[in-house]
Amino acid sequence: MCNDYRLEVPIASILEDFDDLEIKIDLPEGTPNVAAREDIKISDVAPIIKGIDGARGVGELVNRRWSWPAPNGKPVYNFRSEGRSFTSQRCLIPTDGFYEFGPPIEPGQKRKSKYLFTLKDHDWFCIAGIWRSHPEFGEAFTMLTTEPGEDVAPYHSRQIIPLTRDQWADWLDPSVPAEEVLKVLPKGSLPVTRVFPPMPEPILL
Repeated sequence: MCNDYRLEVPIASILEDFDDLEIKIDLPEGTPNVAAREDIKISDVAPIIKGIDGARGVGELVNRRWSWPAPNGKPVYNFRSEGRSFTSQRCLIPTDGFYEFGPPIEPGQKRKSKYLFTLKDHDWFCIAGIWRSHPEFGEAFTMLTTEPGEDVAPYHSRQIIPLTRDQWADWLDPSVPAEEVLKVLPKGSLPVTRVFPPMPEPILL
């Protein structure tokens, strides 16, 4: 499951793309101050777009903590989507790529192998999420997961749920049934690149 993702696209570009989709984005706390980040990890603060219950085509762009603590103290950074309706507190998590980790693949390698997934033909996209209020940390978000599609299955037994642009307004609208939105993408939608260990440079003859 995803415990690391990337966001290097400027906030201005995010707002512009939502405007092109005629989704009105409010900034109740001002424009989030977000630097380009290659790695956003559990408990980091990052931008999300919160849906507004009872309103379609409207969202709020805010900075929030990724994960809240479960009763056992472990961070809730991923959350199973199967069998749940999510009739409130939905959010979109902007990203331009998410990481999955696998076993070492080279002799002497101690760290896990790291793979970056992006969305084909898009500079950035959104991951389906929900947010909750926590007495210690305030509002925080988590990513929804499902059974893996064909692109992710070779790397992990679960996957987060990337949403294409035509799904964003539906996910922000809690009157749209969750099962109509939370689906894996077709094979070939999520190109993957090995980040670590880096791929060898091609030999030019």
